[in-house]
Parts: sequence; C-alpha cells; structure tokens
Amino acid sequence: MKKVYLSVFGFALICRFGAHAQTKQDTTKNKKPFSLYQPVVTDPPATDYNPRALRIDEINLVSSYYGQNGNHSAITGGIGTEKVTDISNGLDMKLVWVGDNENKNTISLGIGYDHHTSASSAFVTTTGLGKQGGTRIYPSFDWTVENPKTGNTFGLGAYYSGEYNYKSLGGDLHFSQKTADKNGEFSVKLQAYMDHVTMIYPSEFITQITPVSTGATYVTTASGNVVLSNGGSSESKPSLPTKPRNTYTASFGYSQIINSRFQVMFLADVVAQNGYLSLPFHRVYFTNQKDTIEKLPSSRFKLPLGIRANYFLGDNIILRSYYRYYADNWGSHANTANLEVTYKLTPFFSISPFYRFYSQSAAKYFAPYAEHSANDEYYTSNYEYAKFNSQFFGAGFRLAPPKGVFGWQNLHELEIRYGHYTQTTGLSSDVISLNLGFK
Repeated sequence: MKKVYLSVFGFALICRFGAHAQTKQDTTKNKKPFSLYQPVVTDPPATDYNPRALRIDEINLVSSYYGQNGNHSAITGGIGTEKVTDISNGLDMKLVWVGDNENKNTISLGIGYDHHTSASSAFVTTTGLGKQGGTRIYPSFDWTVENPKTGNTFGLGAYYSGEYNYKSLGGDLHFSQKTADKNGEFSVKLQAYMDHVTMIYPSEFITQITPVSTGATYVTTASGNVVLSNGGSSESKPSLPTKPRNTYTASFGYSQIINSRFQVMFLADVVAQNGYLSLPFHRVYFTNQKDTIEKLPSSRFKLPLGIRANYFLGDNIILRSYYRYYADNWGSHANTANLEVTYKLTPFFSISPFYRFYSQSAAKYFAPYAEHSANDEYYTSNYEYAKFNSQFFGAGFRLAPPKGVFGWQNLHELEIRYGHYTQTTGLSSDVISLNLGFK
C-alpha cells in the first residue's frame, strides 16, 4: 500500500518531464530527459558580466489527487478492498549563484506533503494501531556544481520520507561529463536509502498481556516483542520495534544528440536491497485456511534497462518514446513501452496525449488467496508481485505565454495532466495534477 502512496507525487513530476515508467518498480527516474525545445548545445557565449549573487531561479508548485479501486488488498490476504485516495502537494525551489571560480552552483530544495485514506488499513489491527488515513512528509536537498566551459556537473543530494509506519533516509552522489563536441553526455548517480519498517502486526497475531502501569495496555507480538499500544506511564514506555530495509542503486545514462531533430538516451540501473523486505501487516492464507504474515527473502537484486528516443517532427509535433526491460532475482520480468506526442496548438499552448503499456510476470513467491502451501519457504499474496498487464493513458495541457500566464509575468508555466490506469487484476485508478512554474 505504501508504494501506491509514493507514486502520486512522483506521477506529477514524471509527467512534467515526460518520463512515464512503471510506477511500482521503476528505478530509471533519476535523470530528467533532455528537451527537444532546445537547440544543439554549443559553447556558452562570451560575456563581460557574470552575476554572482544568490538568486531564486525557479519555483514549482505541484498538487495532485489520486483515487484507486480494486479487490485484492494485501492487508487482507489478496482479497478485499484496495480503495485508496491521496492528496499530494509539493514545492520545489532552485537557487543559483556563480562562484569565484566561475562555476554555476544550483541548490534545489523540495518539500512534499501527502494525505491518504485507505479502507483496508483499518484491518491491520484492533489494538489502536490500525488507521484509515495517514500523512507523509518528504523534504529533499540537492547541490549541483556545473563547469560552464566543459558542461560537466557534480552534485550531492539528501532525502527524507516519514509516515506512521515507515521512515526513510537517503543520499546520493551524481556527476555527468559531456563529450568534446557537447552533443553527448555520460551520467552516473549513486543512491542509498536506509529505511525502517514499523512492525505493526494484524490483530490475530497480538496477544494481550496484563498492563504493568495504570492507563497502559501492553501487548506481545508473534515475534515475542512487547509493545505499548496506548497510554502508559513514564516509568516504562516500550516503543514499537522496527526493522531495517536498505536499498543501493547505481544509475548510468548516456544521451546523444543525433541531429537537431533526434536525440536518444540509454539507461541502466543496478539495484540491490537487503533487510526486512516484507510488510508485517500483509496477511497470507494457506490452503488449510490458516493465516500468517507475509514472508519474503531478505535480499533482492533488480536490473532495469531502458532507452528513450525523442524526435522533433516539424515545427509543432514532438514525439517522446520510452522502452524498458526489467528483471529481478525473485523471478519477475517486465516490459514497459511508452509514447507521448506533444502538439503545439500555438507557440505558447500545447497538448500532450500519452499511452503506456506494461506487462509483468509473477514473482516465484506469489500466490493468490488461500493457494499457498504451509510448507512454502516464502509467501506473499500482494498483487504487486502477481502476473498482470496494465495500461496508463491520458493527456497534459501546458500553457507558457511569453508575458506570463494570465498576464502574470512571474508565472511562466501552467500545466494540467490527467491519467487513467487499468490493470488486468481489476485494479484501476485516476490521477490529476496541476503544476505552476514561477521564474
């Protein structure tokens, strides 16, 4: 369920930059695709003046609404409602200055806030930990230095995401180097995320024990941990236990300007995960109708490979295409194909219909409700790991007049995007986003 929430704000940003990839497993969203609105890169013109003062270069406000329906909730063992709603709001701000060495410095600050509701989360536990809604906050920081002569960049980033059952702290190191003619660029991004999963169990796996202080209710979990479910005095306040989950990603990209109309980009990620990769409130029912909690291996390796090709067809049409192949050592393979056509109705107004097709094979640890054997070593009924096909389609509308949107000079861009998602498992969703760009 958490992964669904994470996808909402990401959808708005991905749509903005024209990169549509599979929501749940895509690890190729680390670099914004190049823009065909720009001509072939050349050396910067000479100038007698170079501003050095810190200034605000750009501010982007993104707001989106996401609604989902389905009947294969992992919380209730692969059956039951998957109804989710999520409202996301995000602010990104870029600060720019030129240092004494003439290098361009850019600091990107971001803050996001989500509020979601989920009907199935009420079935997590009956001890006060079950929730039908929640919030997530996720600030980010990035500092990038660019050499104006070579076009090469180097940067550092830091991220945090927190909600009631999940905390994540991440960082990255990234750099890029252009070819001698400035028409090609090689990029690398190294990322690490250190997450902690709160061990919230379904109610049937929690046994009540006698409170040790007035106003406190303590419980013991299936794993033997003693936790405080509500209230309690200051003399003894055991906290909910957590388990670590670490993700390490090395992303490689190479972009090449073929000519003034055609550009391509090759993408490859190497992803390694270790730690607690299950979720404790995901139920699994065996063939004998007895239930337990999801159990998955403690390590996972992913390898996504992709190619992006953009073509400027005449004065008014831009074709943006993308293909990705994905494989992991849990037995899942996937293919993603995406096409977006941007048509400029006027020099300042464009419409961008898009379509994405995704096909995935099932992980070897997945089985539907009540089809796992009690002798299985690993088991999940989370349909994220099931075999399915999906389609995602919609359109974006972008307004960027030279005198500003609605005559407001500082508001240089307004974009609205809508997408509808369907899956052969019966899952469907709708998302609409609004982006306001300020200069």
